[in-house]
Amino acid sequence: MIEIDGSFGEGGGQILRTALSLSSLFLKPFRIFNIRKGRKKPGLMPQHLTCVRAMQLISGAEVAGDKIGSSVLVFKPKSVKAGEFFFDIGTAGSTSLVLQTIVPSLIFSSEKTSVILVGGTHVPFSPSFDYIAEVFAPVLGKMGIRIELKIESYGFYPRGGGKIRVDIFPAKDIKPLRVTERGAILMIKGYSGTGNLPLSIAERQKSAAIKKIQTEIKALMQPVDIEILNVSSPGQGTFIYLHSETEKAIAGFTSLGERGKKAEAVGEEAAEEFSEYYFTNVAFDRHLPDQIVLYLSMSKEESIFTTSCITQHLMTNLWVIGLFTGFHYSVAGTIGETGVVKIK
Repeated sequence: MIEIDGSFGEGGGQILRTALSLSSLFLKPFRIFNIRKGRKKPGLMPQHLTCVRAMQLISGAEVAGDKIGSSVLVFKPKSVKAGEFFFDIGTAGSTSLVLQTIVPSLIFSSEKTSVILVGGTHVPFSPSFDYIAEVFAPVLGKMGIRIELKIESYGFYPRGGGKIRVDIFPAKDIKPLRVTERGAILMIKGYSGTGNLPLSIAERQKSAAIKKIQTEIKALMQPVDIEILNVSSPGQGTFIYLHSETEKAIAGFTSLGERGKKAEAVGEEAAEEFSEYYFTNVAFDRHLPDQIVLYLSMSKEESIFTTSCITQHLMTNLWVIGLFTGFHYSVAGTIGETGVVKIK
């Protein structure tokens, strides 16, 4: 039984999600305590409980402590099965984070798995659907892991109700990534969208983002092509997603609207993230590393990449992975700054 202190490092839900993924993949039971101890609302929240329920169903696990607010969970998987699954978080909890919990355990299955998730698709403190579909999934593709995503409706905080479908296909071997230089910027595109709010808000987000990028990056030659979207949603919300493609890497930057936040601030926020990434001249944005290291830890060959920011989230995830596997890694750089990550 692997013992995990859920308050270690960043101390968030990622510790639980990674543990659920690797426990189910390798059929190693674990006990986690101090779940999200430092958070305003510690213990299991609906989104985390959905992750537990999903992995319990997929792996046939015996589970104890699976209730809202619980700070201790015991998880004993039996065997992973592919198939068709439906999970409704019931709140605006992130569908992306539930998805990222599910995928690792199913990539070595003998047949395709289809999953429908209902909840938040564009909500704070998690990757947006656009980021998952346009950055995370393509990078997995470079590793030999194929997932396909579709969005039927958008879920914003606090209503949720977004709906996505994910198909996870069997993989053979995990290919390494070796991306230390970004290369020239080839394209900058994106989406500015509103759900049940005036499209003029999306236009203002777009204009503000383009203006800030053009002001801060004088040498940028490529146009910034942002599409305006009027999206289907049970609730109200706005978002902007910027996507950059370079000779050797892709990156994404999301900003969300909220009550009292000006549309211009939403656009400028995403543009600022892109600008910071642009001037570092590294391969990956700050959000991708902690999402892919789990997969790279299973490759037989060494991976190396540069990132615009070494985050506490990344360091914590590397620690959790090490509890389940015998992989080796090194991180050159300090938290909050650019760095180089090696994994084998």
